[in-house]
Amino acid sequence: MSGLVPLLVALPLLGAAIALTFGRRRRVQVAVSIVTLTLVLTIAAVLLYTVDTGGAPIAVSVGGWPIPFGIVLYVDRLAALLVVVSSVVLLAVLLFSVGQGAADGDDDTPVSIFHPSYLILAAGIFNAFIAGDLFNLYVGFEILLVASYVLITLGSTESRIRTGVVYIVVSLVSSILFLSAIAAIYAALGTVNLMQVAERMTALPQETQLVLHLLLILAFSIKAAVFPLSFWLPDSYPTAPAPVTAVFAGLLTKVGVYAMIRTETQVFQENDINALLLVVALATMVVGILGAVAQAELKRILSFTLVSHVGYMVFGLGIGTEAALSATIYYMVHHIVVQTTLFLAVGLVERRAGSTSILKVKGLMRTAPLIAALYFLPAVNLGGLPPFSGFIGKFALFDAAASTGTPLMYVLIVGGIVTSLLTLYALMRAWNLSFWREDDETEEPDVAGRIAYLDGAPAAATQTVRRAIPRIMTAATAGMVAVTIALTVLAGPLYELCAHIGEALLVPTTLEQLHEEAGR
Repeated sequence: MSGLVPLLVALPLLGAAIALTFGRRRRVQVAVSIVTLTLVLTIAAVLLYTVDTGGAPIAVSVGGWPIPFGIVLYVDRLAALLVVVSSVVLLAVLLFSVGQGAADGDDDTPVSIFHPSYLILAAGIFNAFIAGDLFNLYVGFEILLVASYVLITLGSTESRIRTGVVYIVVSLVSSILFLSAIAAIYAALGTVNLMQVAERMTALPQETQLVLHLLLILAFSIKAAVFPLSFWLPDSYPTAPAPVTAVFAGLLTKVGVYAMIRTETQVFQENDINALLLVVALATMVVGILGAVAQAELKRILSFTLVSHVGYMVFGLGIGTEAALSATIYYMVHHIVVQTTLFLAVGLVERRAGSTSILKVKGLMRTAPLIAALYFLPAVNLGGLPPFSGFIGKFALFDAAASTGTPLMYVLIVGGIVTSLLTLYALMRAWNLSFWREDDETEEPDVAGRIAYLDGAPAAATQTVRRAIPRIMTAATAGMVAVTIALTVLAGPLYELCAHIGEALLVPTTLEQLHEEAGR
């Protein structure tokens, strides 16, 4: 099975090269992209089954170099699960973009550029998830960031170029911090292999460990959009094309969260900053959702809720127990799928209504009931209503916090409950105004009064032309809604898998075990 691991990165890069070669042939590029991501999904599923049933991770030393001198690709349950989920999301969003491109031409997603960039983005995401050393993790970040620079500015409109510049500058700052941390760790320990770093880190003074720890967390927090380093996200994501926004929202911040999970549980177990993480988690949840409540544009509402719900994952990481880590992984999977689905649904709303402003869109329940359903189900799921996966993940987090029993934990539980209620309020207010209001009725005075405070809220670029919705776009969104429901229906086995992951994270693989796995 070890021979399959490099294919997770090599296949998307090869697919990108082939797609670029056939830049003027749309159908070939589409076929290459779909086949590539389908193969990656199949390989990832096989690897997940293998590492879950066998219990042992799979390690591959690229190029035959001995560990820890060579590049190590490392697949355990966590990495395999995230690659599977990411592949599903990337494939669904790709199908959505294919429908959009077929209907609109190359205005929003120039096919000669989009498909190679999209596959390179996928390669960067997969590489980050299976990286066995810090520098390869950095390479994964840079691969996905270079591709995201292209994708976020597709169409070259003024708003996309402006927000793209902010995104690029912030990403470069994060990358410089990450590279500086890697250099400092190598200078102090003589290695960047995660297992070897973990073994040698305890020999350093606590003060030195703390400096290295904070430098890495700072870099990852920017990438994960943790407050107060999340200022760039709500302005950057809404201006991109709908499929780009959806995949960014679902995956890019989670790569940062994943890096935080790896380093906190594997490298810095003896130098925890859990109290700081808990305070930051509370601020991220509350400030993010207050920003969402103040928005009048659907994409901005979802962007702020994205920031807010990253706080739940930092919350679980700050608790640091096996139960909390298990809940964090489950909630992470839930959020990747649900957040992506909501952005796809909003993309359908934008095409059907010609706008995503909740002050302008009306009557969609009557004119587009299917879109109404495709928005409603993931919205209540993200809001945490039972019995959906959002409720399961949050309840598990709160239960893990209550088991710890400190006053700060109870403050976090209250903050998490308030955030969940405000999430439900913001998303259902948007539902009420955009779907339930009749398009041909005069605004009632009490309704106008309730939303008057939103008149000054910022809006993304206005679209005035209503466009046809190809069936493949609706089918891709409906498929993602089905996946969100599957997270609830299959919550038992999925949570059992996450429990195994949580247990393994607190007993990280040693360098000797890595040698054994790489030698198989």
